[in-house]
Amino acid sequence: MRILIITAGSRGDVAPFTGLGRRLLDAGHQVAVAAHPPFAALVGGCGLDYRPVPGDPQGLIRDWARAASRDEAQALTRAYADGLADGVAEAVAGGVDLLLTAFGPAPLSRTAGEALGVPVIGTYLVPAFATGQFPLPNARSTDGLGPEGNLAAGRDVLRRAEGVFAGAVTGLRARLGLPAGAPSAPVDVRPVFHGFSPLVVPRPEDWPSWVEVAGYWWPARPDGWQPPAELVDFLQAGPPPVFIGFGSMAAGQGGRLSELVAAAVKRAGVRAVVQAGWADLSGCGADVLAIGDVPHDWLFPRTAAVVHHAGAGTTAAGLRAGVPAVPVPVMADQPFWASRLYGLGVAPRPVPFQDLTAEALGDAITACLSEPSHRRRAAELARGIAAEDGTASLLVHIGSQSAG
Repeated sequence: MRILIITAGSRGDVAPFTGLGRRLLDAGHQVAVAAHPPFAALVGGCGLDYRPVPGDPQGLIRDWARAASRDEAQALTRAYADGLADGVAEAVAGGVDLLLTAFGPAPLSRTAGEALGVPVIGTYLVPAFATGQFPLPNARSTDGLGPEGNLAAGRDVLRRAEGVFAGAVTGLRARLGLPAGAPSAPVDVRPVFHGFSPLVVPRPEDWPSWVEVAGYWWPARPDGWQPPAELVDFLQAGPPPVFIGFGSMAAGQGGRLSELVAAAVKRAGVRAVVQAGWADLSGCGADVLAIGDVPHDWLFPRTAAVVHHAGAGTTAAGLRAGVPAVPVPVMADQPFWASRLYGLGVAPRPVPFQDLTAEALGDAITACLSEPSHRRRAAELARGIAAEDGTASLLVHIGSQSAG
């Protein structure tokens, strides 16, 4: 089958689909990934076809922070959504038999599926169905809601997510020759497979029967990748360092954060590998090494702990490596994953990014490393996660569609 995976957002929203795509490729399918231009090399380097989707998520996050009003921020979001719609239309024009969609662009993927008459399967990296068991990521309120409150908060999240793409869907329907308004025969995104471990977020019993928690989809390592010699030397020169990185967060704050991180590392008395990320962090001192992109599946098992923004992908990589974490959530789904890490016993209490100081970070690193149960629990979870195959049920489903 010709399979197109549609995703949008930062690197963490793309990387898991490289692993999923490789598994589909190995199963004999043709696989393309539609994503923003900064990730063309990531997708192509993993042996998958790439189709461009307009948008600069790094610039969007920066512009959101600078927006003078709520209306201005909403206008930026609408323009981003319209660009995604254009990209989806172009991507499906290349030919497709099956669409796999991330949660964010799902309304656009659903519209494309309706126009083309092809099935659309949800491949979501975050919980995306309201449940009484917990408030969904991005809920406006999360504390002490109870089952009914959790359901209401979750439904509000889903309404807002659909609303972001309402105008873009209208434009895409016109472009693809569909009648205006709601579809007469809706193309549901179903089934839906969630790409995280049931050990991390167990499947809620009140979810629809066609919604599954499948297990993680691990990013593919680029063909021919080798670790930088400087990093190998640093790792061999002393005890395992702490990893510190904020991924796609805090763009433009590199100078302030680099000084803060250096002071925190000194306060905790540890060595550190600092990943530049979109913040452009740098390293200061003999015990700190700054690096660019390095596959987390290679680096994290060689660390004592991982300090990160609690994005879904980085959270998963830390759990896979069996090392404890210090979550520093910034926005979106990150507080949800940070809370899960704390609840699972693999991390001390999260340090929200807006409360981050050298003292708070240094003390959190010390708390993480000095409590043996964090590492013990992380190792237990890693063993359980290693026994899972997050792509198996999705491959079976697609195989049955292909045979049919």
